[in-house]
Amino acid sequence: MLERREPRPKAAKKAAKKAAKPAAKSLIGTRERILRAAVNEFSAKGFSGGRIETICAAARVNIRMIYHHFGGKEGLYIAALEETLTGLRAEELKLDFEAASPMDAMLQLFEFTYEHFAAHPRLISLLSGENLLKAKFLKRSKATPVISSPVLTQLKKIIERGEAEGQFHRGIDPLQLYVLIVSLSYFHLSNGHTLSVIFKQDVYATDWLAEHKRIARDVVVRYVKLPE
Repeated sequence: MLERREPRPKAAKKAAKKAAKPAAKSLIGTRERILRAAVNEFSAKGFSGGRIETICAAARVNIRMIYHHFGGKEGLYIAALEETLTGLRAEELKLDFEAASPMDAMLQLFEFTYEHFAAHPRLISLLSGENLLKAKFLKRSKATPVISSPVLTQLKKIIERGEAEGQFHRGIDPLQLYVLIVSLSYFHLSNGHTLSVIFKQDVYATDWLAEHKRIARDVVVRYVKLPE
């Protein structure tokens, strides 16, 4: 009868590593599914209305996985806020302003911001809900300073180039300008239902939105442009 040989150390390590890979992938997939379900739930119902049971059902996990990955409902809600904001910043950082003139770079940022909010209604819902809570949970996010800083750095560089080349007037504050761009891209969507009822006009209609975008773009240009 042949003796059974013990696996060599290298072979055993390789086998263990190979066996561990699917488990690691499974954990990553589980976290992503939970986060996706949480963004949907909290954007639709807010923090108070959002139900962990609904998120578990949508993500196909038990409640222990919520606590394992996020520590509970509050941690999961903060992670959902971070996920939506990180998505915005990640896309902003893909923009290439170096080859564009300062004005074109500014309009590129405006175009991106306007279209991003239009394409991500969950971001609008989450931000609106968190504002009603006076940013109670966002204040606890360790990622917030990291998320917010890149866009202002980019904007400052564009403004400095615009001033140096005589395209922009001097004294433009990057945060003031960014808030202006966001407000022009955000307010009509976050308040669209009430505006439509009050003024008896559908502000979500394609032609209305196209005109609003044209006006908003003109406002940004007039704000930064050096008077002739």
